[in-house]
Amino acid sequence: MLSPADDYPIHQVPEPVRRVGTSDRNFYDRYYFNCHPSTDEVFCILGMGQYPNLGTADAFALVAHEGHQRVVRSSRALGVDRMDTTVGPLRIEVIEGLKRLRFIVEPNDHDIALDLTWEGATPPVEEPRHTDRMATGRVFLDACRLAQLGRWSGTISCAGTEWEVTPDHWLGSRDRSWGIRPSGESEPPGITEVLPFAGFRWVYAPTLFEDRAVVFICQERNDRTRVLEEAVTVFPDGSVTHHGRPEYELEWDDEERFVTRARLTAGSLVMDVEPLKHVYLGGGTGYGFDADWRHGMWQGELVVQGRDYDLTTPEALSQMFGIVDASSRAEVDGRVGYGLFEYMFI
Repeated sequence: MLSPADDYPIHQVPEPVRRVGTSDRNFYDRYYFNCHPSTDEVFCILGMGQYPNLGTADAFALVAHEGHQRVVRSSRALGVDRMDTTVGPLRIEVIEGLKRLRFIVEPNDHDIALDLTWEGATPPVEEPRHTDRMATGRVFLDACRLAQLGRWSGTISCAGTEWEVTPDHWLGSRDRSWGIRPSGESEPPGITEVLPFAGFRWVYAPTLFEDRAVVFICQERNDRTRVLEEAVTVFPDGSVTHHGRPEYELEWDDEERFVTRARLTAGSLVMDVEPLKHVYLGGGTGYGFDADWRHGMWQGELVVQGRDYDLTTPEALSQMFGIVDASSRAEVDGRVGYGLFEYMFI
């Protein structure tokens, strides 16, 4: 199962690149980006993933604007070429590794097209290894991830509205993660169906300031034991300050659906966060609990779909739950920054 990638000196195990180093069906390799104008006007989220042991690849672009959450998504058979980051009308180009990337959605029948170039404002950081187990002891999550803050340039078109994206105020964060994570069709739950659920409490806040970036992560179980934690400041020269154990205080709206304010602390770091525009990341993208579209599911040789959720209606709103991504405004020591505020509490 040789592929063009085998001509590059990148092998990690004694196998062709197309064969990953584990037979676990849930192995994945994914891109995630978000893009916003430092206001609550619009929020765009982009992603692409490959699932070598499931033989699939998929991608999506989500645009939230004026009460609607619109998604164009595509899925295809992976084939042998892991270097091919095209999935239907969506594709990613790596212009300069760890620095500049381009995400394109060609014009299609689903109201979203864009051509965006990302440039890192600070070097990426390698987050701590993310490992979690089921109550039976089986590892269901074991991933490596880099995080980076940056700026965007290009264009976005959605449902008749167009934005000229310029790096002076169009900001965002991205991550690249790979490893083992639940993917594809749901597996039978077995005994886990009757075992107690440990719970999932997640707060993630990568934020860009004028001369630095902050990356804050905290995952806890319901008993408040920690699975993953880190709070760092990253500077443009690549130096990193570690702040110690992260803690958070959250204020919720009356329905306890959205966080309205957050105070994130770690050692001497105090970051006050105001979420700006909320997006249900799981709505139509594969990150959620949609029975018909989960990351890595087999959809066919090539399938392209669109979704339009009118969140002013109870019918659409009832489909939205799970992880929330929000563009955000933050303050640290009088500095103002903008970033992502992501959370999920089960």
